[in-house]
Amino acid sequence: MSDNEYYEILGVDRSADGPEIKKAYRRAALRYHPDKNPGDAEAEKSFKLAAEAYAVLSDDEKRQIYDQYGKQGLSGQAFRGFDQDVFGDFGDILGQMFGMGNIFGGGRGRSRGRAGRNLRFDLDLDFEEAALGVTRTVRIPRAEVCETCDGRGSESADGVRTCAQCGGRGQVAIQSGFFSVAQTCGNCGGDGREVVDPCGSCSGSGRVRREKELELKIPAGVDDGTRLQVTGEGEPGSHGGPHGSLFVVIQVLEHDRFTRDGLDIICEARVSFPRAALGTKISVPTLDEDVDLDIPAGTQSGTVFRLRGKGVRNLHGPGRGDQKVLVVVVTPTALDPERRELLERLVELSGEEEEKDTGLFDRVRNIFH
Repeated sequence: MSDNEYYEILGVDRSADGPEIKKAYRRAALRYHPDKNPGDAEAEKSFKLAAEAYAVLSDDEKRQIYDQYGKQGLSGQAFRGFDQDVFGDFGDILGQMFGMGNIFGGGRGRSRGRAGRNLRFDLDLDFEEAALGVTRTVRIPRAEVCETCDGRGSESADGVRTCAQCGGRGQVAIQSGFFSVAQTCGNCGGDGREVVDPCGSCSGSGRVRREKELELKIPAGVDDGTRLQVTGEGEPGSHGGPHGSLFVVIQVLEHDRFTRDGLDIICEARVSFPRAALGTKISVPTLDEDVDLDIPAGTQSGTVFRLRGKGVRNLHGPGRGDQKVLVVVVTPTALDPERRELLERLVELSGEEEEKDTGLFDRVRNIFH
């Protein structure tokens, strides 16, 4: 089992859907759990790798980052790795079904803090901002802890009591034949407590909706669709759990001169026929400043010149791409008598003769000779 390929670790194809990935993780967790393999260091390593793989592949956003950038994209400053809480995903169900106790290290009762909800924010950037990086101040709507009740959800400190149905565990056991299956408590919604004296400001939820002003530092080199994770700027957790994360999804606006190809930038430079024939010098816009570009005599339409280091900054390391300048030779469409006479004289001096149309039959015949 490789420790570098999440799909290989779980034994699934890259096209596997959520249920397939979940089923594969169940099998791996049961096979390699340390309780079933005491003293087996390789089994313990495989168990942890399976949990790490599931944490990424079961999360749509993390999976998309992994598919695009691999593990390096998840471990960088902009992205975080797997969530250790994944070990609790099947704890109550598998532990009771197979008589192995709490095999994943702790239930999800009231005493356990739960992380807050992740948020998504779409951010529009100009072409230059995405290529070179920018700092933006934005306002994010999200739930905040109610200041009136300090997040309790009740007007008074004694207005909250332990849920009578689950005893504060947040889960209830449902007997099904020979098996006992744990389910979220329907009375308290898994919170483990009941609010009997709701706060007037938050209606007992302990949360209120507000806008949070954030300063986002967008690194150079992001592209359309890039997701950046800002840890701790999602919604607050419960029972002392951490805040969720804010995922910033980049949308790059079109540019009137530039298009992007990986780290390279492509732009067109229109040159008149006489200048292309004689050679000239033109001014070309770049992300930094305008630069002069020499066009040699006889340059043909479609010729590409490369400006080294004038492209997009590398998001994952040092360096920049190049800028490619595509020359388009402009043929005049309207000629005054003087210009027409000059061009006719040029044709005479060049000795060129007008190519005769040999007809469709002759052209097809020539293809095969």
